[in-house]
Amino acid sequence: MEVRRAADLLERRWLLSILYASLAGAERFNEFLQALEGIPPGTLAQRLRQLERAGVLERRTVPASPPFAEYRLTSAGRELAPVVEAVQRWTGRRAAAGVEKGPPSPKRPSP
Repeated sequence: MEVRRAADLLERRWLLSILYASLAGAERFNEFLQALEGIPPGTLAQRLRQLERAGVLERRTVPASPPFAEYRLTSAGRELAPVVEAVQRWTGRRAAAGVEKGPPSPKRPSP
């Protein structure tokens, strides 16, 4: 039953790409938008909230002028790194074999 709950979260569109971008260093909303070319801003906001509710990301408001939010992986989120890396290796092997290329990988956020 726990596997089904995890799958319910991870199978949502863009979610693995958001995790990948976070592992690659994205923290701010615009960094995620830049890394995930084509994701609608509303969808990104919704997925970030879902990951926060699931305890995978934590949202921190930075008291600047104007204030902004940063999203960082929690320890539970970092535990998903091997899953994301396994999917990345699997797609890399399939691409190398000329099998179904699929969409491009998310870009790393610029510094």
